[in-house]
Amino acid sequence: MADDTIENAKAALRLKALAARAALPQGTRTEAAQAVAEHFFNNIELASGAVVAAYWRIRDELDCQPILVRLMDSFQPVVLPVVLGPEEALEMRVWEQGAALYPSGFGTLAPAELAPQAEPDVVLMPLLGFDRLGTRLGYGGGYYDRTLAQLTKRPRLIGLAFAAQELDAIPREAHDIPLDVVVTETGVRHFGSSQ
Repeated sequence: MADDTIENAKAALRLKALAARAALPQGTRTEAAQAVAEHFFNNIELASGAVVAAYWRIRDELDCQPILVRLMDSFQPVVLPVVLGPEEALEMRVWEQGAALYPSGFGTLAPAELAPQAEPDVVLMPLLGFDRLGTRLGYGGGYYDRTLAQLTKRPRLIGLAFAAQELDAIPREAHDIPLDVVVTETGVRHFGSSQ
């Protein structure tokens, strides 16, 4: 498959995934976020002191605040991504207990500019879609691809999504790093060597 063909296929899948996600009622979204948090904490083992990269929900993504709150309450180190520019990697800033968050573009919030940075051991990833092989479909900006490529270690990649976001198959390019795990309101699925 040529790159243009793959990009066209991904663009069509993004439209399908956006529509499926947008169709979910608000009550379903809230319940799903709570269920995902329960599945996450009941099934994902986090080493003490492991740095977890989370995200602040934008648009109609699955809200990971229930996970964030529990991570912060248990003093698990948390970083939040900050977009610096359209062709740059995300900056992972430490969110310390009690520290304020500030608007950082795209409708998201992040720690202050002077917050320390840290490389994550675990990355909780928002997504538009995923398939049975753990391929993640993002928005197409390449932010996570660039960020993962410049890290000095390979973190565990955990996608957070609604079950309705599962697609039959997503074309995977060489730079697309598959998820290790996806957590939806229906449970946890492991892919590849993380099974």
